[in-house]
Amino acid sequence: MIQGIDYAAVAPPLIIAVAAVALLLGDAFGVPRRLLGPLSATALAAAFAAVLALGTGDRRATLCLPDGLRGDGPASCSYVADDFTLAFQGIVLLAAVIVVLLSAQQLTDARIPAGEYHFLLLAAVVGALTLVAARDLILLVVALETLSLPVFALVGLRRYDGTASEAALKLFLVSVVSAAIMLFGVSLLYGATGAMHLDRIAPALAELPAGLDAVAAAGIVLVLAGFAFKVAAVPFHFWAPDVYQGAPLPVAAFLSVVSKAAGFAGLAIVLSLGFPAYAHVWGPLVAVLAAVTMTLGNLVALRQRTAIRLLAWSSVAQSGYMLAPLAVGTDHLPEAVAATTAYVAFYAVMNLGAFAVVTGFRRTAERRQTVDTLDDYRGLARRSPFTAAALAFFLICLAGLPPGVMGLFAKVVVFRGVVAGDVVWLAVVMAINTVIGLYYYLLWAVRLFTEPTNPTPETVPGLPIRFAVAATAAGALVLSVAPQVILQTVTAAT
Repeated sequence: MIQGIDYAAVAPPLIIAVAAVALLLGDAFGVPRRLLGPLSATALAAAFAAVLALGTGDRRATLCLPDGLRGDGPASCSYVADDFTLAFQGIVLLAAVIVVLLSAQQLTDARIPAGEYHFLLLAAVVGALTLVAARDLILLVVALETLSLPVFALVGLRRYDGTASEAALKLFLVSVVSAAIMLFGVSLLYGATGAMHLDRIAPALAELPAGLDAVAAAGIVLVLAGFAFKVAAVPFHFWAPDVYQGAPLPVAAFLSVVSKAAGFAGLAIVLSLGFPAYAHVWGPLVAVLAAVTMTLGNLVALRQRTAIRLLAWSSVAQSGYMLAPLAVGTDHLPEAVAATTAYVAFYAVMNLGAFAVVTGFRRTAERRQTVDTLDDYRGLARRSPFTAAALAFFLICLAGLPPGVMGLFAKVVVFRGVVAGDVVWLAVVMAINTVIGLYYYLLWAVRLFTEPTNPTPETVPGLPIRFAVAATAAGALVLSVAPQVILQTVTAAT
């Protein structure tokens, strides 16, 4: 049995995979280091062009079951390039371009091997692009590991930094444990349903004998736990703050946006396409995870005194908001998936912008051999008005306040999705947490415009970082003026 492969459907991850190997070989054979970043960004742009081209055509699928294995049902395919897939692939690729821009100065300052760095980064992007297109459990697990394994190598690529090595070890152990948990869940589901493709698991679960109900429920909970590790949901969040602090900041930004976006896409896929019959099992569990995640993340963020740890705990809290719409179960599941997707898209722009500013500021702190505490940001508006204005705008967007309309719309979309599903208690928890989040975001923003305690000369960030700040600021402004660009695209895709 020989399967045909639709190379057009798999073009985005294929382009990135070829580019990753080419950059690694190019570095080994003497391609100048300064060219590796532009080449990596070019490959990502080419993959994004392929996504746009696929978006103009019909749904494509490949790696499908041969005729002899289909039975009487429809063709089951492992890789599907539909509107939902393309929307998330676009988010991943645009975010990865910003990460590459943030990496340029980091590679020079931290003496990180550029060839290995870009190879590992693009390999992780391949995993993310494949994960959002996967429609069977085996490809989901393989894609998730393809995303995870290069990342912990990226975290520890500063080989003589003890903090980075500790962070890489923690991330590695978490990845191994989460993979084992998910695989155990997959094995239980296969044992109960006899299927791996999501479009076959769904009807099998709907007609499952009562004796296998507990087995299927346990498998679903374990698969959900595996994704909870990936998106840093409580109680599987404990790796995030230390890893964000020990990793190079562009890698922390990658984990916070690209990895999280892919994780939520995979979670939405399995819940909506594979497990709708068991919404009574995973719906209340997701609701509790969302409430605890946003509450703990916000409360601990209140106590942080460094920018990167505040962003880490903020990222945990934001995961709770993204999880919340999925708690509605099957009654309003398309609207819930659309709400989560829209929030991920808005969050990607806001958070990448904040990380871009902090990356430039971290360079200043490292030059002075100091820790970049929140108090170090005092007076930034006088030293660098544009940077301070951009960071203040990103923080206001994350808080969900005008004029950061994109953040406000993100919160409104999520609230509407939760209320439509009659999970009113969760909407109340979200409202309380939104108020808590206002405090630490605005407290950081206010510092930018107050008198500095210890005035110090500012180190000007490199051109790639300034371009990343400008690009994310422009994106935030456009989406604040016209948030319907994201909302309409996501509604059509889901």
